[in-house]
Amino acid sequence: MKILVVANQKGGVGKTAMSLHLAWHMETVGLRVLVIDLDTQGNASYSLRDKTCLFGSGRLFGNMEDVDLHMPGHVSLALAPATNDLANVQNMTLQNAVQSFTQNIGKLKAGGQFDVCIIDTPPSLGNTLAAALAAGDYVLCPIELETYSLQGIKQMAATIGNIRKVNRKLSFLGILPSKVDMRNPRHKRHLEEIKMQYNEIVIPHVIGLRSSIADALSSSLPVWKIKKTAARKAGQEMKAVSNYVLNKMQG
Repeated sequence: MKILVVANQKGGVGKTAMSLHLAWHMETVGLRVLVIDLDTQGNASYSLRDKTCLFGSGRLFGNMEDVDLHMPGHVSLALAPATNDLANVQNMTLQNAVQSFTQNIGKLKAGGQFDVCIIDTPPSLGNTLAAALAAGDYVLCPIELETYSLQGIKQMAATIGNIRKVNRKLSFLGILPSKVDMRNPRHKRHLEEIKMQYNEIVIPHVIGLRSSIADALSSSLPVWKIKKTAARKAGQEMKAVSNYVLNKMQG
């Protein structure tokens, strides 16, 4: 089981949209996928509410001896939804949170039930995000092309660098420009700036600012299944990014 963490210490940058579309895409290519929602807002949990729920994600920070980790053979996409006990994780010591989470993720790996685990993380640097990165194999960072988001790139890169001191297997897949409006001169300028400054870690795709993505999430469907002409470009972009990420993870 390969573990992909979708992370950014700023909210509203499209982490959940990307996490869900990666999960839906990987399911369509025949992989068995587990989505872990570590964001107390529970947006990913809402969009996947009709999927098989194995256990609340807060349980990953405690004792899971009584949790049935078996997934029915016919299920290809399962969810560990955000639960209220996630709020208690911030009261744990960082060491205990990381240790409990990595041990329980190890049990999931050993069970052989899933090919990929995608972790949607909260928009702040705390125990849950640190634990996810400590257990992860790959991390993808969506960013918005606004000033405050750009300022956060260095902070996120520093966080990943610190985590890699204890999790040497963590591979940074790169920065994904998200919610990009190419009609906006500021967005175009910022996109060029980050390509110049962070060229090696900016992935060669963008996700546009498109209302069809919000329509898709509210309908619990990937955007490429929305029957609107306006959704076609968004579907192409999401599939391009998903294929890029999957190829990197399989490479």
